Amino acid sequence: MAIRVVRLGSPRAKNEGLRIGTVRRPPRGVPKSEFARQDWYDVWFPNLAPSVDTMKLGQQAGTPAEWTAFTRRYRAEMATPENAHAVALLAAMSHQSDFSVGCYCEHEARCHRSVLRELLVAAGARLAD
Repeated sequence: MAIRVVRLGSPRAKNEGLRIGTVRRPPRGVPKSEFARQDWYDVWFPNLAPSVDTMKLGQQAGTPAEWTAFTRRYRAEMATPENAHAVALLAAMSHQSDFSVGCYCEHEARCHRSVLRELLVAAGARLAD
């Protein structure tokens, strides 16, 4: 039992379980009925996505300092009680079932999912290899 952190739209891994889209917006041009079949996500959970302004900050980050500013702001958003409870819930669920969380970004190192991974680990989540 564990969480996988994945790129949405990529082929599903064996035993990946439910795929949760932690993105601000659904995939463009894809009918809702096709999200799961095309390996985007089974459930949309934008609560764990950066706000629109924070997302733009991350997308425009070209220097380490700008990326640090993005991560600081995203961490602050995830520290609100509602979001902290959601992270804690996913961390607890990772000990009982397999599922994945993800985003569209090609490179995890420059994506909010890298920070989300750290937050999940800090909350006690079990991550898949």
